[in-house]
Amino acid sequence: MQLHFSPSMRSITISSSGNGTSNGGFGGGGADLMKIKVAPRHISYRTLFHTILILAFLLPFVFILTALVTLEGVNKCSSIDCLGRRLGPKLLGRDDSGRLVKDFVKILNQVNAEEVPDRLKLPDSFHQLVSEMKNNKYNAKEFAFILKGMMEKLEKDIKASKFAELTNKHFAASSIPKGIHCFALRLTDEYSSNALARRQLPSPELLPLLSDNSYHHFVVSTDNILAAAVVVNSTIQSSSKPEKIVFHVITDKKTYAGMHSWFALHSVSPAIIEVKGVHQFDWLTRENVPVLEAVENHNVIRKYYHGNHVAGANYTDTTPRTFASKLQARSPKYISLLNHIRIYLPELFPNLNKVVFLDDDVVIQRDLSPLWDIDLDGKVNGAVETCKGEDEWVMSKRFKNYFNFSHPLIAKNLNPDDCAWAYGMNIFDLHAWRQTHIRDTYHAWLKEVFAHFL
Repeated sequence: MQLHFSPSMRSITISSSGNGTSNGGFGGGGADLMKIKVAPRHISYRTLFHTILILAFLLPFVFILTALVTLEGVNKCSSIDCLGRRLGPKLLGRDDSGRLVKDFVKILNQVNAEEVPDRLKLPDSFHQLVSEMKNNKYNAKEFAFILKGMMEKLEKDIKASKFAELTNKHFAASSIPKGIHCFALRLTDEYSSNALARRQLPSPELLPLLSDNSYHHFVVSTDNILAAAVVVNSTIQSSSKPEKIVFHVITDKKTYAGMHSWFALHSVSPAIIEVKGVHQFDWLTRENVPVLEAVENHNVIRKYYHGNHVAGANYTDTTPRTFASKLQARSPKYISLLNHIRIYLPELFPNLNKVVFLDDDVVIQRDLSPLWDIDLDGKVNGAVETCKGEDEWVMSKRFKNYFNFSHPLIAKNLNPDDCAWAYGMNIFDLHAWRQTHIRDTYHAWLKEVFAHFL
């Protein structure tokens, strides 16, 4: 038997050759032939349409998944894993979104432990970020670094802006407005040209009352004329016994003429007022007042309080609230003699037994006469505590808010939980004060502070 295939593969011929015998009555040799035709293979249009439709549906997903794999930087994966990524998570029954999130979080953790490269150029806006992502084709780690750098830069800018705001507020609050400065100059000119502005305060017949302990004696120490006028007038107007009030206003040498002019030209009767400059107290000398010697002889101390408070500030290691406190602590008023004058009240007013000391930033709204009826029980100072109250900012002040307890000397001698007090209004028993060594202790602490600068 022989098989013959046509060249076109359309037909097959099967033949069998005889051996000289007849078959079916036919004589002689012969051969049997069988020819089989193969029908052509046809593909239906319906099958072709369905195939194209399925491919059109799957190919976009394959393209997108392949692009995602490329962007993720996946270089090594098993054939099944890569097939799953390219053919789609649903095809193999897996959800790849969680893995993408985990991979990105892993990259963020890596970037969080590293520093942003100095050479990395950060976009200035989100629009610029999108544009650079399109043009530069960053990988996921580079994108994470850019994101971290932009957020750190934003945090620094916000913090610097907050510090600048606090600095401007500090200078605005501590500086003298032009109007008030000119006001003091005009009063000084009035003192030199107007005899009424130079009249004696108080009048000679009232001088004995300046040391009369039956009167209510108030002390104000300031170089702000307008502030002194507010304190004096509000106290007198709120008092039920204004005729019993004696005010002792202490100011510095440059402000004395203007301060005297104001109260000489604006009577506070029936109250009594005395205006004195620190230069008129014979007791206030460099030997008795260490602050005077320190300010005159040590440039470092003057520079600390009068220099640039912002230069060299470390914004990273401090908070805006701490920064504001440091600005306030470096105010030049803290090395002004007027700020330290209260510690010398027993020596400046040797004939008085009790005084009320008022800051120049208070406005009196109630009668203060009952303060003289308080028995201090031998204590020197009566004041309002600032560690008890509903206001967590104002009424939460203890020693730890004012002193650096990391210093061994402070930690040894002071208790951080001791309650602080408001010094805007204090009543002092000068008689009891003279029995103590408060001034000597104060000077000892001042020497320790000044030694810190040297």
